[in-house]
Amino acid sequence: MPAFAGAAVFVVAVIIAIIMTVLQSGAAIDTPAASALSEDGKSAGDTSDSPAHMPSGTRAASPADTPASQPTPAKIFVHVVGEVAKPGLVELAPGTRVAEAVTAAGGATPAAVLDAVNLARVTSDGEQIVVPNAEQVAAGIQTSPSAVQSTSEGASQGPSGSLVNLNTADAALLETLPRIGPSLAQRILDWRQANGAFATIDQLMEVSGVGAKTFEGLRERVTV
Repeated sequence: MPAFAGAAVFVVAVIIAIIMTVLQSGAAIDTPAASALSEDGKSAGDTSDSPAHMPSGTRAASPADTPASQPTPAKIFVHVVGEVAKPGLVELAPGTRVAEAVTAAGGATPAAVLDAVNLARVTSDGEQIVVPNAEQVAAGIQTSPSAVQSTSEGASQGPSGSLVNLNTADAALLETLPRIGPSLAQRILDWRQANGAFATIDQLMEVSGVGAKTFEGLRERVTV
């Protein structure tokens, strides 16, 4: 009997041990430490992507780190001269064609040779557009592109590679020459009207306001 009682006690102890093991295993599954993975595939306690756990010298990108795109200018300015009704500076929207610039300057005059101008070209800020007449086309006046250039002394030059005829140029074309502004251009026209025509370019020195320095800047740019 004592041996039977001892065996029974042993069996009961084993059963109790099994029950305790099962209960402990169920508790372990329900604890937060053994929780399921989060929706993005990381455990709830995973902080490997947080700034505190990132490698030294790195940080998360912020909106301030994104380079700002360059703003598009709201308007551009183009100088239209020659055979147009209202020569001068016109204000245009970016992407405007030469044809629209000519329209903004009052449209072409009857003497204009529009075939010499690329009306479909897109204008650029600061350029100069020359609308020539037949004489200017024959003289090889360049019409586009003809952005205003600067000399070392800051004086603006007209279309590169062209010669301006002192006897046929209007005020707008004369103003494309170095050191020639509206006032001096008008004095050249007045001299021409009073004297008939320029026989030589040296006669420019007879125009009030054209000194030796100004003349030197014009010598290679004009003809008669």
